[in-house]
Amino acid sequence: MTSDIAGVLSSARVFDLEQLRYAGAPSHPAHAPGFNYFLHRHHASGAPEARTGASGIVVMPEHSGTHIDALAHQAENLMLHGGVHVDSGVQTSAGFKVLGIDQMAPIVGRGLLLDVAGANRLQPEHAITIEELERAAAGASVEIREGDVVLVRTGYGALWSQPEQYLHAAGVSGAASRRLAELKVKAVGADNIAWDVLGPTDPELGVTLPGHVLLLVRAGIPIIENLNLEELAAAKVYEFGFVCLPLKMRGATGSPVRPIALAGL
Repeated sequence: MTSDIAGVLSSARVFDLEQLRYAGAPSHPAHAPGFNYFLHRHHASGAPEARTGASGIVVMPEHSGTHIDALAHQAENLMLHGGVHVDSGVQTSAGFKVLGIDQMAPIVGRGLLLDVAGANRLQPEHAITIEELERAAAGASVEIREGDVVLVRTGYGALWSQPEQYLHAAGVSGAASRRLAELKVKAVGADNIAWDVLGPTDPELGVTLPGHVLLLVRAGIPIIENLNLEELAAAKVYEFGFVCLPLKMRGATGSPVRPIALAGL
């Protein structure tokens, strides 16, 4: 059995879905200053032995770069997923007692790429509709099933080195997020800063970032943001094995991740 698994994995093509982390990379205004790395210990002459060491310090919000949102990240009327009321017994200065990222299991399952952008990047701040998701699925000859991980491509992942343009990316509409929640997907993700379109208020819910309420709070479905879907789309891989491993940071509201897609399994 072990040799069979090793053989299957060795023949699979691995797609790295993480964006490069660096100072100055795109960051949601609420999560400034984003990623920063400082080399703390240096290789230098004059050491007491031939061996020298170097190491650094990482300073960043948990919601920077490619990351996943914990269910504690968002609330509706001060209620978290499952009807958990946000109070001093749940929300502490050291993090959340429940629904933190440390309580999220590894995400492993069938992944789908819905390449809504196709050959042309979507218009800035365009809200992706249910019909657009359905067309992308039909064009890829895939069907969204319960337990799937659905990744939506807007085309803005290619602008990761251009933060000003990237922050005006298209996003998924509230109606489309609601539809994915109804389908009971395991997780969702997109190649943009916030899954939703930044700024506008949803006319039905009366909130900004409606997908965060519908998915995280009401349905308990994690959201992965700032994905790099360009290589996957170029290879026209629309169905794959998906693996995403959140870091076990006690009480944190999210975690940096390095998701991968395994094709040809």
